Amino acid sequence: MTRSTTDEAAVPPLPSPKERRRLRKAKSLSEEEVAAAVGVTRATVRSWETGRTSPRGRKRALYAKLIAPEPAVKPPAVKPPAVKPPAVKPSAVKPPAVTPEAAAAAAVPEAAAAAVPEAPDLPVAPPGPEAPPAAPPADPPPAPAPNSDTRSGAEAPDERRVSPAEAFDELYARTAPGLVRQAYLLTGRRALARESVERAFELAWQRWPEVAVDRDPAGWVRAAAYEYAMSPWHRLRRTHRQPDAPPTEPGKRALFDALLDLPPAYRRTLLLYDGVGLDLPETAAETEASTPAAAGRLMTARAAVAERLPELADAAPAEQSALLHDRIGGLARAEHVPVPRPARAVRTGSENKARLWTRAAVAGVALLIAVTGLTLHTAPTHYEQPISPPERVGGVPPRGGPQKLTAQDLKLQKSLSEQLAHGPERLVPRLE
Repeated sequence: MTRSTTDEAAVPPLPSPKERRRLRKAKSLSEEEVAAAVGVTRATVRSWETGRTSPRGRKRALYAKLIAPEPAVKPPAVKPPAVKPPAVKPSAVKPPAVTPEAAAAAAVPEAAAAAVPEAPDLPVAPPGPEAPPAAPPADPPPAPAPNSDTRSGAEAPDERRVSPAEAFDELYARTAPGLVRQAYLLTGRRALARESVERAFELAWQRWPEVAVDRDPAGWVRAAAYEYAMSPWHRLRRTHRQPDAPPTEPGKRALFDALLDLPPAYRRTLLLYDGVGLDLPETAAETEASTPAAAGRLMTARAAVAERLPELADAAPAEQSALLHDRIGGLARAEHVPVPRPARAVRTGSENKARLWTRAAVAGVALLIAVTGLTLHTAPTHYEQPISPPERVGGVPPRGGPQKLTAQDLKLQKSLSEQLAHGPERLVPRLE
């Protein structure tokens, strides 16, 4: 455990994935050469350069050493007496007196070499064996300005920091027009393409702390725009039920119809790989699919498009990719798509929507609290058993007691009530 920790600490930190690819190309190394030198496959090297994985242990050390930029060659410190003194006895020659001017002249090359900032990202080839040493400059070069853009990674103390709004506006101005054209090829609807891109940037501004530190902010916005543009709920909207009119040129119209006839997932994969120019692992990651699945979708989509475009049928896979890239790019540039709104309007709209949803959430919570309080105030405090409804009961015997009086009983009762007797005779009624 201690050994592995020590090895990891001894290896310098690797640059960003894009910088790894740039350093490899700067040294004229192919992915196969790097894979053979490190002992991995080409797919692993591509995965390292796209940021999906990172090397570890011995492979990390070999990979870092392989792509490490060569240090810049500093000019050698040349002493003023360039001619070698004759070989004589030490006792016969006195050391020359060094004047202040000579000492200052000797220190000029060293000061110039220390004043020039090192650029580790830019590999410098060493001079040839027969190249003469560089002459020391007469004057030291000026130090870099505080606000100059340095590649060393150290930030000047007085450098002006870019605000979030300025960074968002720069990203919007650089990527929004192209994303509108991509969304148009993905949906065939100009209004929906513009709406998708603006909606994606509104979402990006709401989550700007997350997007700003993302490895690829443009890819984050592109994925959000594609997801919104390909939502099946747009079919329920009357304005987006039918695609816009196709191009009038036959070749572009055939490509446009072939793209729209593809399933959404296949169309997105083809557009990302052959249109945008992403690698297969990046395309698979953005479409949330495995690399073999993305490769299968790509081959199926190319075969379907080749049926509409005869020049693609006999071409090799590499030639097909180049031809599709040119044809898709030409189709996107030729079509007139609406210009997206200014970045400030998008930011303002995003803030207004966020403010509106916040107020709606607060109002909903307040209404829920009010209804809950009213319910607690009006609800009974104890349980009251409900009265059961009446029902006819059968099979019960008749109620006991005196029976119904007959006619004779009624006559006797009437006689007794009319003739009141006093004394013992009252007990003996007279019967007639």
